[in-house]
Amino acid sequence: MDKKQIFSQVEKLIKMYQEGELGGEVMPEDANPHLEKESLENYLYFTLPMALNYQRNSYKLWESALKTYQDQETKFVFDPKQCIHKSFEEVQYALVKYKVALQKQKQTEIWLALCHTCVELFDGDIRKLFDQLDHDVEKIRNFIQKENKKKFPYLSGTKICNYWLYVIYQYTYQKYKNIEKLTVAPDTHVCKATYRLGLITEEEFTSNRVQQIVIERWEELFQNTKYHSIDIHTPLWLWSRNGFKEIL
Repeated sequence: MDKKQIFSQVEKLIKMYQEGELGGEVMPEDANPHLEKESLENYLYFTLPMALNYQRNSYKLWESALKTYQDQETKFVFDPKQCIHKSFEEVQYALVKYKVALQKQKQTEIWLALCHTCVELFDGDIRKLFDQLDHDVEKIRNFIQKENKKKFPYLSGTKICNYWLYVIYQYTYQKYKNIEKLTVAPDTHVCKATYRLGLITEEEFTSNRVQQIVIERWEELFQNTKYHSIDIHTPLWLWSRNGFKEIL
């Protein structure tokens, strides 16, 4: 298919999503305690588990996060200032109890590293990151993915960083200066769906650069259109996850 045909298919896919034909009435992150949207607790709830959201079922991760938050014994892990003053074993137990952490050593280390970063750079308040960087998507990504990559384990990844920014946008009142710079989060489902639409070749799909290629192709396709790259993320994710329903 040429780009014109692909764009036509994409518009139909977005329409199917909007009409509920792809599912998605309940998204993984809907498993949350419905905190005040602008509260620090809400920002932290949608930040810390995100770094453990790789190669696993997203629905199960957020169900585990909610159970952990609702349990007074384990809730402390969502407060970086409390977390860094607990023993490693206490944090590990709290993360493993409801399976927020599946790799108990490595993922506890990741969680604690993020808590230390949050306290060290923002006095425990991750909202300051957005304020200090003018709510600018490119500045935020550059700060996390390049300038301070080691301080944000896994959250700095190509897929997770973009998706985290999107989730913050969806579940808080965060407004970005340049929402059009928010790209698709190229996870397995998004990459598969992009290939299925013909926007990348089989060779590109199996390349170790596939995530970056997927990001670039969607930016190119939507240039000078009414759509932003992030608009297609959820339709692609649901389309792939639910077995590629025929586009009518």
